Amino acid sequence: MTTDKIEVVAPLRVSERRIHNFVKSQQDWIETATDKVAKNKQSINKWAPEKYMDGVSVPFRGGYNKIQLKLATSKKVSITFDQQVFTIYLPVNIAETDRHELIRSGLIDWMKSQAAKDVKSIVDEYARKYNLYPRFIRIKTQKSRWGSCGIHNDINLNWLLILAPPKVMEYVVIHELCHIKERNHSANFWMLVEKHCPDYKEQRNWLKQNGQSVMQGL
Repeated sequence: MTTDKIEVVAPLRVSERRIHNFVKSQQDWIETATDKVAKNKQSINKWAPEKYMDGVSVPFRGGYNKIQLKLATSKKVSITFDQQVFTIYLPVNIAETDRHELIRSGLIDWMKSQAAKDVKSIVDEYARKYNLYPRFIRIKTQKSRWGSCGIHNDINLNWLLILAPPKVMEYVVIHELCHIKERNHSANFWMLVEKHCPDYKEQRNWLKQNGQSVMQGL
């Protein structure tokens, strides 16, 4: 459930009419629950700026880095990251009112690409070291999960991890790699995680404390 969407899970044999009647009968509970979700969402500390403009700071790898805007003759947005500063080159013909969304979408694309590179580097290190090879890896936009490992060893990872400290991303990648060997969250699984990531509890705690803010995205 979110503030604008309710998901109902029902067996295939249940008719659509019965589902609608059920939702209608639960209207009071739904309104109470959505109000609670809305209040919780308002209390979450959002890390991203309200408006993307020259001089604001954005989250990246557990810290904040300033944006520097420059105008360029190119037709597309391009971004470089150097000396802890994001330099964003905007087309000269872009209207002032369009800059916010253009900068935001450009940063998202750049960070998705960087997340893929960082994840690949971690996988390359640990897969060889511990013989835990995924079939392939996807970097995805996910609203409630950091990662998953399918039955065929396909690993999905949330690009938003690039906003967290590198150690946190490393822990999540190791977590999913360990599912190649241990499919559940048994004691054996956590022993395996700890073997490869001795400080995993510290990274889990970071996600518990900051995860909702990270999930807000950019």
